[in-house]
Amino acid sequence: MAATLQASNLICSSSSSFSHRYNYKTVKATLQTPKIRISLPKLPTRNLFVEELNFRNGLNTITTTTSTSPRDEEGRSDSKAIAELYAVLEAVSDRIEMHANVAAQRNNWNNLLLNSINTITITAATMVGLASSTGAFGESLLALKLSSTLLYSSATGMLLVMNKIQPSQLAEEQRNATKLFKQLQTQIQTTLALGTPTRIDVKDAMEKVLALDKAYPLPLLGGVMLEKFPENVKPAVWWPKQQRLQKQYGTNSGQNGWSDKLEEEMANIVAVLKNRDMEDYVRLGKLAVKINKAFAITGPLLTGVAAIGSAFVGAPSHGSEAVVLGVVAGALATVVNTMEHGGQVGMVVEMYRSCAGSFLQLQESIEATLREKELGRRENGELFERKVALKLGRSLSELRNLAETSSLKITNNSEEFASKLF
Repeated sequence: MAATLQASNLICSSSSSFSHRYNYKTVKATLQTPKIRISLPKLPTRNLFVEELNFRNGLNTITTTTSTSPRDEEGRSDSKAIAELYAVLEAVSDRIEMHANVAAQRNNWNNLLLNSINTITITAATMVGLASSTGAFGESLLALKLSSTLLYSSATGMLLVMNKIQPSQLAEEQRNATKLFKQLQTQIQTTLALGTPTRIDVKDAMEKVLALDKAYPLPLLGGVMLEKFPENVKPAVWWPKQQRLQKQYGTNSGQNGWSDKLEEEMANIVAVLKNRDMEDYVRLGKLAVKINKAFAITGPLLTGVAAIGSAFVGAPSHGSEAVVLGVVAGALATVVNTMEHGGQVGMVVEMYRSCAGSFLQLQESIEATLREKELGRRENGELFERKVALKLGRSLSELRNLAETSSLKITNNSEEFASKLF
């Protein structure tokens, strides 16, 4: 009996150590001896990390433990902030699916409308040619003339609508929205994985969602659609205005990875973004808008002229000129439409706006960081420098060389300007 109790004590001690070592499972051991029943108590095994994993995996049973204390709006997390951030994450996932579907739909619009309009235009030009070459007269000539005129008129109306909405540009807008919502989704998932979401994170995520909804609207009616031929091309803006750092990174002591040299480097990067990169993409965007506008006017104009020409085919006085207008104008309209919508010039406009917007966002992010005077409340300087380098597609050494080169150019320009003054 003593030996049995000694063995039981050994097993109980090993089971207890096993349960403390693997705290994700509840270990239950029951030893039965004659007239003796020993049961180990059930140990609490849930913690906040397991609960978040279960929530993320779609489990319904979530128990709140007392191992984490609630946190306030000054940057500390609480369970309500976690729940709200999951709600925002669900809305973001829904928007990703919606914008991806709309992008595919509008890309189909571009392809189907272009093929249909070109087919109609070529068919009308062929009818005009047949009416003049076969020597048709009477009812046959009238049928060919009416058919070609109706086809040209239909092509003109469809072109006016297509050039107004620019399906290729609409598709690019939705592709950009899908990409940006995916980025926001990743940011929210990272915040949840770290286990420290705050009310500030929830507010920041909601502001970003609303800014994206405003920057890339879905409706085409009611004045919500973005202007396709703006007088002044500006960078696309899809983020809330950053007057200050939207997220404080704690109260770290010391320099927090920052130095005077790094701040000067970031200031020089801002100058490069503002005076070179953004200007280049805005200039290219303006050029693309002008080309697209010329195509958008020329296409319907040519099909309209062709419709007028086809109506006068067979006339005694200007029959030959009408045939030339009906056939040549139709052929030219097909070429212009293919260059505009087949070449997706509208998509190129939106691409340039988006690139300029990326540089503007990076510029505002750097400026907001530099405006924060307390170094401890900024993001770590070395990490921030690496992020800027990755966004610009450069290594750290290349980024520093770029900053030094821009600094030398600014100094030389200042000295040159001073020498001209004095």
